[in-house]
Amino acid sequence: MSLFDTGPPEPAKVPKSPLADRMRPQSLEEFVGQEHILGPGKPLRVRIESGDLGSAILWGPPGTGKTTLAFLVARITQCDFVPFSAVLSGIKEIKEVMAQAERTRRLGRRTVLFIDEIHRFNKAQQDAFLPYVERGDVTLIGATTENPSFEVISALLSRAQVYALRALTVPEIVTLLRRALTDRERGLGDVDLTAADSLLEQIAIHSGGDARAAYNALESAAAASAGGELSKQAVEDAIQRKVLLYDKAGEEHFNLISALHKSVRSSDPDAALYWLARMLEAGEDRLYIARRLIRMAIEDIGLADPRALEQAVAAMQTVHFLGIPEGDQALAQAAIYLSLAQKSDAAYQALNRAQQEVRSGMPEPVPMHLRNPVTRAMKDWGYGEGYQHAHQFEDAVTDMACLPPSLGGRRFYFPSERGLERRIAERLAELRKARGGQE
Repeated sequence: MSLFDTGPPEPAKVPKSPLADRMRPQSLEEFVGQEHILGPGKPLRVRIESGDLGSAILWGPPGTGKTTLAFLVARITQCDFVPFSAVLSGIKEIKEVMAQAERTRRLGRRTVLFIDEIHRFNKAQQDAFLPYVERGDVTLIGATTENPSFEVISALLSRAQVYALRALTVPEIVTLLRRALTDRERGLGDVDLTAADSLLEQIAIHSGGDARAAYNALESAAAASAGGELSKQAVEDAIQRKVLLYDKAGEEHFNLISALHKSVRSSDPDAALYWLARMLEAGEDRLYIARRLIRMAIEDIGLADPRALEQAVAAMQTVHFLGIPEGDQALAQAAIYLSLAQKSDAAYQALNRAQQEVRSGMPEPVPMHLRNPVTRAMKDWGYGEGYQHAHQFEDAVTDMACLPPSLGGRRFYFPSERGLERRIAERLAELRKARGGQE
């Protein structure tokens, strides 16, 4: 105390822990995501609820709940929880922790040893765990963002069950953010801040499946917002990028997808990329974009370049597998390919003509020679009589009619002269000539 003090010092204010730490789930019911291993009846949940977990490696991207899950395991199974960092600790610290765990076991209590970033331990450090894991002194739970097959020694890996965690989806992160806004005890509920779903979606998209990053962005944006409402500018400042908002069920949604579709149809890859980027930045559902690209491949390219459909379907699978943001590049690649591909709507129009015929005409019976005589009686009635098996003829071509007599010679498909359809047109001419001289 100095000569100028007039009274006892005021107690220092203890700062709040970060929102991400305060909002850690306290039960499995609060845990969001990872339904493939934590849903009812799923393997990890069954083992946790039975109390017979065994050692485990949690492998997944940052912010997917690895630390929280390890804490919940210890809490539910009534074990001591000892967090251990591979960055800050060495063999000396390992032995000290293990000795304490051994003493705890003799007193009838179990210890869950959580090792964050276990892939950072070298072989000797990982070897130091083995005897304690084998004796059951500890239940070891390691967390890693790296493939454990390459980063964890085989002896330790064989004694642990590996569980792969997935990046959280946008709806899952929005659920977490909405919960944080309304939770008055641990979250931001005491400031009574409202937030549009579209802004929370932007934060979720920017986080790339990382709940911690999403919480940090929300906390920063909430601190910069005024007037009881999360502001667009505050979110932009928090995520360090412009927020492009639009109603996914409104006009702008349909305007943008229309612009993308017509740019692809017009073989303009630069315009297609621009409109695609607009939709991505606005938070459009990636699988919706993938579905529309598949439609473009079918409707506007068709058999002029059959690989266009392969590219579009592959992009959809990639988006589903990789998520955001890596999957966005697959959408861009597909959009470029579709834009540059030869165009033809001949197959699309062919189905339209066939459907129009079916809708406007009589439902003609299937000719008897095309019917399958699955019983002796059906064969006696003439089913299959006159059928010509193509593989028994030269070049696998017959002169058998496959349309009803009233539609004999009717054509629905008229291939274009672009891309592969030029060769298809030549093949059709050859077939018609072989079947009876019709060009």
